[in-house]
Amino acid sequence: MQTTRPSRAGPSMHKSFATLAVLSALAPFAPVLHAADDAPVALDLLLRGGTVYTGDSDTPVVGDVGIAGDRIVFAGKAAPTQFTAKRVIDATGMVVAPGFIDAHTHADADLHSGDPKKRLNIPFITQGVTTAVIGNDGFGGFDIAAQAQKLRAAPVGTNVAMYVGFGPVRMSELGEANHAPTPEQLEAMKKRVSRGMCEGALGLSTGLFYTPQNFSKTEEVIELAKVAARHGGLYDSHIRDESMYNIGLKGSIDEVIRIGHEAKLPVHVAHIKALGVDVQGQSGDIIRRIEKERAHGLDITADHYPWTASSTRFSAALLPPWANEGGRAATLQRFDDASQQERLRKDMRENLRLRGGPEAILFSAGSTKYVGKTLADVAKASNADPVDAVIAVLRDGDLMIASFNQSDDDVRAFMKRPWVMTSSDSSLGHPRAYGTFARKYDQYVVKEHTISLAQFIRSSSSLTADTLGLKQRGHLRPGYYADVVVFDPARYAARATYTQPALLSEGVSTVLVNGQLAADGGKPTGVGAGQPLLRTPKAGSCG
Repeated sequence: MQTTRPSRAGPSMHKSFATLAVLSALAPFAPVLHAADDAPVALDLLLRGGTVYTGDSDTPVVGDVGIAGDRIVFAGKAAPTQFTAKRVIDATGMVVAPGFIDAHTHADADLHSGDPKKRLNIPFITQGVTTAVIGNDGFGGFDIAAQAQKLRAAPVGTNVAMYVGFGPVRMSELGEANHAPTPEQLEAMKKRVSRGMCEGALGLSTGLFYTPQNFSKTEEVIELAKVAARHGGLYDSHIRDESMYNIGLKGSIDEVIRIGHEAKLPVHVAHIKALGVDVQGQSGDIIRRIEKERAHGLDITADHYPWTASSTRFSAALLPPWANEGGRAATLQRFDDASQQERLRKDMRENLRLRGGPEAILFSAGSTKYVGKTLADVAKASNADPVDAVIAVLRDGDLMIASFNQSDDDVRAFMKRPWVMTSSDSSLGHPRAYGTFARKYDQYVVKEHTISLAQFIRSSSSLTADTLGLKQRGHLRPGYYADVVVFDPARYAARATYTQPALLSEGVSTVLVNGQLAADGGKPTGVGAGQPLLRTPKAGSCG
C-alpha cells in the first residue's frame, strides 16, 4: 500500500554522512541545502522504507532515498533526522532501484512524434524504464544536435541517448547500391560520423544484416569505427548474421571482435542470440569466444531480450540481400523476372527453413489482412506453396513479423553472463515493447530463478549506464540524477503477449525521471521530464 504525507524523515544517522555524502555532493547545485550539517534540509521527495538496490552492490538495504530537485541526496539506510520532505512515499515492501535503461530500442519514431502521448513513452515508463537508447541497428541519423533540439522542444517521457547510424551515413553517399565507396565517398561518410560524435552520440551503430548496410565490407566498417574511437565512442552492431544466412553466427562474432581490435574501441553485440535451427545451442561457444577476448583485454559486451521470438520486417527475414538491392520497386520486378525465379525461390526456401518453417512466422503488424496469422495459415488459405505465399504477401506490402527461432536454453545462457544487459529491441506488434523488463523479472527471477533480483537490476541499470558512458545515471548515489523505479516484487509482471502485444505491464508504483514523477500510485502522470543524454567527446577530438 502506498501512502503520501508530509513528514520529517527519521531516525538519526551519524552527521558525517550528511556532511560528506550530501553537502559535498549537492552543495554546487542544490540551493535547499544549508552550510551547517545540522541545519534542516528540505527535500522534495522521500521514498521511505523500501528495499533499496543502489546499483553498486548486490546486497540491498531497507532504507530511504531522498531527492532534491533533479538529484539524489542520499540512498541507503534510514534518512538523517535533519531532513524534511515536502512529500513522503511509503515504499515498505517495495523494491527501489535505479531507473532502468533500455540499451536497444526502436522508439525513435514515438519520441520524435508529433503525438504528445507517444512522446511520453508510456510502455517504457510503466516498466520502470527511464532512459531509452535510439539509433540502433544502424538506423539512426547523424544529425544528433538536431535530434537533441527536437527532444528538448517537445516533452518526452524518458531520457534519450543516441547512436550515429551506419545506414543513413552510407545511404547519403551510395543510396541502396551494392558496391564499395570511393575514397572520396568514404571520406564524406567519415565526416558525417565525426559530426554525430562531436554532437554527442554514444558511438557508431550498424545493422550489417540489413540492406543496404549488408553490402559493406568489414574494412569499410572499420574505417568508420575508427572515427568513433577517435572521439571516445563505442561500436554497437546488429551483427551480419545471427544464424547461417551468410558468414554464420560465429563468423559474425569474429567480425565484431576484429572491428574492436583494429579500430581500437569497445564493441557491443546488439540483442545477442542464436537464431534459427542451424545455430540453436551455440550460445556456449559464443559465450566462451567472447569471454576469451574479454580476458585478453577487449572491451566487448552485449544486450539481450527475454523472448524466444525475434521481430523484423518480413522482407528482411526471407528475401536474400541481392533481391532487396535497389529498393521495393526493383524487388517487385525480380518477382516477375523468369530468369531469376530459380535462384530467388531457392534462397527464400532456405531462409524459411532457417527460421523454422512457415508455422514459426507470425504476422504481427501491418496489413490487417494478415496480422494474427502465420505464414502457414496464409499459405493454407490460398492453397499455395509457402514460398508462393511469401511473394504474394510481399506484393501487397511489407509487414512486421514475430519469428519464433530461438531456444529458451540459449536465452537463459546469455542472460546469466555479467556482461549482458537488458534491452527490448522494441518494435511494433511484438510484446517486447510493452513487457521486456517486466517479463525478465517475472519469468526468469521469480518463476525460474535463472538470475537473482540483484542481477536483474544490475543488468537493467548500472551495467548499462557504465558500459554506454551515461554519466551520473544508473546508480542511486548522492549527486546522481534522480532516475528511480519503485515496484512491487509480488506484482511486477508483463501482460503483453504475442497475440495482445500492446498491454501495459503492471506492478510499478513510482517512476522518477530527473526527479519528476513520471508514474505515481501505479499510473502515468503525463509529465515529460526526459532529456537528451549527450556523450562528451574525447577532449581535443572535435577541435
